[in-house]
Amino acid sequence: MKIAFYGSSLLSSYWNGAATYYRGLLRDLAGRGYDITFYEPDAFERQRHRDIDPPEWARSIVYPATPEGLRQVLEDARKADIVVKASGVGVFDTELLEGIVEHSRDGALRLFWDVDAAATLDEMRADESHVVRRVLPSLDMVLTYGGGPPVIDAYQGFGARRCVPVYNALDPATHHPVAPDPAFFADLAFLGNRLPDREARVEEFFLRAAALQPERSFLIGGNGWESKAMPGNVRHLGHVYTHQHNAFNCTPLAVLNVARDSMAHVGFSPATRVFEAAGAAACLITDAWEGIELFLAPQEEVLVARDGRDVAEIVESLTPERARAIGRAALARVRAEHSYAHRGEQVDALFREARQPARSAA
Repeated sequence: MKIAFYGSSLLSSYWNGAATYYRGLLRDLAGRGYDITFYEPDAFERQRHRDIDPPEWARSIVYPATPEGLRQVLEDARKADIVVKASGVGVFDTELLEGIVEHSRDGALRLFWDVDAAATLDEMRADESHVVRRVLPSLDMVLTYGGGPPVIDAYQGFGARRCVPVYNALDPATHHPVAPDPAFFADLAFLGNRLPDREARVEEFFLRAAALQPERSFLIGGNGWESKAMPGNVRHLGHVYTHQHNAFNCTPLAVLNVARDSMAHVGFSPATRVFEAAGAAACLITDAWEGIELFLAPQEEVLVARDGRDVAEIVESLTPERARAIGRAALARVRAEHSYAHRGEQVDALFREARQPARSAA
């Protein structure tokens, strides 16, 4: 089956936290026999900051971020059995979602894949004319990056035929333990871009913890932090490329996950970083959110903090021996239950089930 996938970027993680999610899932689906073409706009300097070359398991089409470029790639939707529009492309999001409905052929599966469902649903509640609300009756399915029962109920309340979370996971070929790198030495490291709905939580869970532990070293990676005032014991790296993530996770005593506001509120939304860190056998500290125990066991496979003071106390009491034990336990758990092979199997079953009625009708 042919998949036409319209997303932010497969080739670059620059201002694009979903890159490793797309790569892990689509590579597994390609291994199951799907013929995948990924369409991404040449926007936001992502092509200047590529992490990977075009892969052999998917065709990569980078189109000009112009109306003509959009028109040309939407024409290709007619050739696909499954047409997917992901959220957060950044340019032409409305036109792309309307376009896959208009240009896909009869009998094709039409999907919206929401990689920030909590935020999208907030927008939909505030705007009766929101494009997702308008096209839901024409979509066969909504898949989401996470969100659990609250997101499922909300989407179905808006009229989605079906909504299924497909959670982040581990790609063990990409994220795995490596030797420490002195460039990433720290007691606590955090990796994430500076975003409006994340910044206040980073201030609380990371910067406040650093201020409370002035003798400890803290490291922050990601775009946008260069203008942020920080305690003197915090070092800023800037953008960290995907190929550097293993060393970034393996080297510090511990690494921190901080959810965005909307995801923390809804819960059941483990970030990509959770599985990347666990896959590298890092000792992970995460802010508290509902559903964490579905993915990692608190105090055994992950350490959970309610605020910055908790983070500071965890860092103060954490020994290298306990950090290594937690990291090893997390690695075993995600390899056994939360790899992209598990997620690919789930999505493959969803696609086959959804196409069965169409084949029967034919």
